Amino acid sequence: MVSLLLNPLCCNKQQGIVRVRAVAEAAKPVKNEAKEKTGIRVVFGAGGTGGHVYPAIAIADEMKVIHPNVEIEFVGTSNRLEWKAVPAAGYSIRPIPAVALKRPILHPTNILLPLKFLNCLWECWKLLGQLRPELVVGTGGYVAAPICLMAALRGIRIAIQEQNVSPGIANKLLGVFASVIFVAFPSSVDLFPKRKCVVSGNPIRPSLRRYVSRSVARSHFFPGSTGNSQAELLLILGGSLGANAINIAVLEMYCQMLSQHPNRYIIWQTGNDNFDEMDSLVKAHPRLLLTSYLNNMDFAYAAADLVVARAGAMTCSELLATGKPSILIPSAYVAEDHQMKNATFMYEVAGAKLLYEDELDSTTLANAINDILGDENLMMDMCEKALKTALPDAATKIAEYLLSLVGSGTKRS
Repeated sequence: MVSLLLNPLCCNKQQGIVRVRAVAEAAKPVKNEAKEKTGIRVVFGAGGTGGHVYPAIAIADEMKVIHPNVEIEFVGTSNRLEWKAVPAAGYSIRPIPAVALKRPILHPTNILLPLKFLNCLWECWKLLGQLRPELVVGTGGYVAAPICLMAALRGIRIAIQEQNVSPGIANKLLGVFASVIFVAFPSSVDLFPKRKCVVSGNPIRPSLRRYVSRSVARSHFFPGSTGNSQAELLLILGGSLGANAINIAVLEMYCQMLSQHPNRYIIWQTGNDNFDEMDSLVKAHPRLLLTSYLNNMDFAYAAADLVVARAGAMTCSELLATGKPSILIPSAYVAEDHQMKNATFMYEVAGAKLLYEDELDSTTLANAINDILGDENLMMDMCEKALKTALPDAATKIAEYLLSLVGSGTKRS
């Protein structure tokens, strides 16, 4: 009799448990199928310039090597470099509205800046709700700050990578919320919460980590130079857009330099914006290569004895990794004076020659070039200092750290 009384109770209890489980299962959020499949999704916020975008791509590439199933998404703006560069690297990119402060600060368009920023934050909030990443990585540009801020509010881990010696306002703010801050230079640690900082270096393009012989590189640009053991090669980098002040100074001295130094060769990258004008003014010469852009930078660095360039963070890191003596001409028009601080660091640790733009002309540039190319001991010293300071494996180090941060193994496939 007792068992007959208890059995219905047991049945009712079991049915109740089943109903509770059913309700609990129904209340669970719908799982993202892509996330379920890979176990980890990472969103990169990088935009505006190659100095922000290419480090992010380098880190993403290394993460895929270490953990092939990691799912990576980029966010960016549809009218900037990232919109072409990211898909070309094999990654998908989602658009968010660009919010840029116009200079001077009293520019009329800045009146609508607060509303535009709020709209951008809302779009980032919605996008993160759709993607549901475990980690958001900001490498700079207009898109990094809003996507990282919204990630912090959603309780998603964030990491930032600072390319410059001195961080900008946005990264200083993000440093408060970040789980880890990757800095390129040791002196940057003092400008962030120190316990969060990892001195990693800047992630450079993988091709620069491969060995290319000088003779092979030079014959690529100047086939007739292979038999000249006394050859000197000068590499002039105007940047992807160009540096007008550098181009004008080179225009006024290249012909005389090539005439006075019969063993000297020049690769002159003008930048896209300045190429047509320079091409119309420059006389063809068998020891001069004029180009708007260099696709094979590994060959260009391998061929060069001396590099003349701006002082962008990525350029500085590439010069260190390749051990190249350099003359740096920092732009006076970069926000927060980043290039001047980068150039000063390069002068202190790698012996780079620093030439200010307001003193730049054909004479000062030619004298600086001749002083270095004519001194083998000086060039060797500059090379050794650069290589000693370089951190060429930054992308690998950052990728391994990020994957460990979200609990993924770092065994390579």
